[in-house]
Amino acid sequence: MPFLSSLTRRHVLGAALSASACLVSGAALSQQATYPSRPVRLIVPFTPGGTTDIFARLVGEKLSQSLGQQFVIENRGGAGGNIGTDAVAKADPDGYTLVMGTVGTHAINPSLYTKMPYDALTDFAPVAYVAGVPNLMVVSPKKVKATTVEEFIAEAKATPGKMTMASSGNGTSIHLSGELFKQMTGIEMPHVPYRGSGPAVNDLIGGQVDVMFDNLPSSIEQVRSGNLRALAVTSSKRSPAIPDKPTLAEAGLPGFEASSWFALFAPKGTPPEITSKLNQEVRKALETPELQKRFADLGGEIRSMSPDELMAYVKSEHEKWAKVVKASGAKVD
Repeated sequence: MPFLSSLTRRHVLGAALSASACLVSGAALSQQATYPSRPVRLIVPFTPGGTTDIFARLVGEKLSQSLGQQFVIENRGGAGGNIGTDAVAKADPDGYTLVMGTVGTHAINPSLYTKMPYDALTDFAPVAYVAGVPNLMVVSPKKVKATTVEEFIAEAKATPGKMTMASSGNGTSIHLSGELFKQMTGIEMPHVPYRGSGPAVNDLIGGQVDVMFDNLPSSIEQVRSGNLRALAVTSSKRSPAIPDKPTLAEAGLPGFEASSWFALFAPKGTPPEITSKLNQEVRKALETPELQKRFADLGGEIRSMSPDELMAYVKSEHEKWAKVVKASGAKVD
């Protein structure tokens, strides 16, 4: 009888565990099927008008259409993207708060800032890679006479400390591209950080600052309209969006390369069923002819990655930029 009782208990326990597993699996499938059931906040950790904002709006619009709920863009700039990104790190992990992260927020800032409000590698669930872009060396036609990189270097060295370099904020790839340029050329150029590319580009157009190594998408239209003058791209190859402009390596700075990337992240603990669904929808959106053309026009290079592949990529970028920041000596308190 004890043997039978023990056997019966094992059968009952096994059946209960099986039923529990089925319930959990069913709940996960149900959660994936019903998500999203209300609007989703997509935080852009920079001011409106920059590349992060442009890419977030393009992707957010497509997700709103495909998932039937609004993806509401919320700009929360400041501290090189740390403020908005931290808000997402501390949000409920339910899939209703996302961030358009960047090479700055997830790879550069951890090495640049002495105090970080979040851990870029452990406080987030990777969702989807969106695109990578080169930076564009642009100058203000109102203040700068140079039409080539060589002429710019000569003009800047003739007036040491007079030219000013704008960026979208301390620690962004835009900032570090400029610091690398200064380091390789020996130019003295005060850094003027802004709370995003939008206001920085506006002041560059107005002649309040002289030069910027902006993400190509946020300044390319201003170049095409004549409001800004492009001298070179920071990538290792010329950009199809502006093929007549050389790379900085071609322009006399061998080995110069600095690009930006953008990806969606959710708070740590967000159910994998939700991040997987979002990943699939983002990849579908980026495969549409409309977004393929739009990103190409903006100089964006789309890449398809799973959440796990994105996590591995972020880790490799984290290590790469840590070396760059250390070599530059840049630090932000």
